[in-house]
Amino acid sequence: MSIATPPRYETVADLLKQLGGVPAARIRMNPTPGTATEKDVTKIHDREGRLFELVDGVLVEKGMGFEEARFAAWLVLYLGNFIAPRKLGIFLGADGMMRLFPGLVRIPDVAYISWERFPKSARERGAIPDVAPDLVVEVLSKSNTRKEMERKLDEYFEAGVRLVWYVDPKARTVRVYTARYDFKTLTTDDELDGGDVLPGFRLAIAEWFAESEETGP
Repeated sequence: MSIATPPRYETVADLLKQLGGVPAARIRMNPTPGTATEKDVTKIHDREGRLFELVDGVLVEKGMGFEEARFAAWLVLYLGNFIAPRKLGIFLGADGMMRLFPGLVRIPDVAYISWERFPKSARERGAIPDVAPDLVVEVLSKSNTRKEMERKLDEYFEAGVRLVWYVDPKARTVRVYTARYDFKTLTTDDELDGGDVLPGFRLAIAEWFAESEETGP
């Protein structure tokens, strides 16, 4: 998925189609689409506190809201309680930027990177690491489109991600991908497990969703 020269767009419709039909409100027009760089990603985050992915030289704002953040935060807690005591690697929340390919920066809602994959080369503090996580989790929001998420799946597995979870709070399902076209859909009657990526990790989806949707004692 490495793109040496960002594609040229004749119309805004061409641009949106290339990006998977994302809402136009998520596209940053400054810098001009097709000319953005990783420096723009980090500069906007540091200056405005907003998260933009870099795709084909275009800054695309990460689609995530309050409710989606709750699901991601609880999952980070569950994963952390399993990963940390076993010293398996690191786990990231919804602002963990990573370079999957030159010119492609994605920001999963949750990610796990084993120590075997953790980037060992020195880099400036705040610089975006070049790494493909073992596990990537995306919590779907209203502004995510099917084409956008299909493109992300292509990129994740091409980059070497081993396991992807797509969480749909509205449908109350978790789609588990072990390869681009190899998946199963779990419901709140099921248990999520770490497979070959996190052997021994198990989480009742009903428990996770209940914690994420709680409104008070």
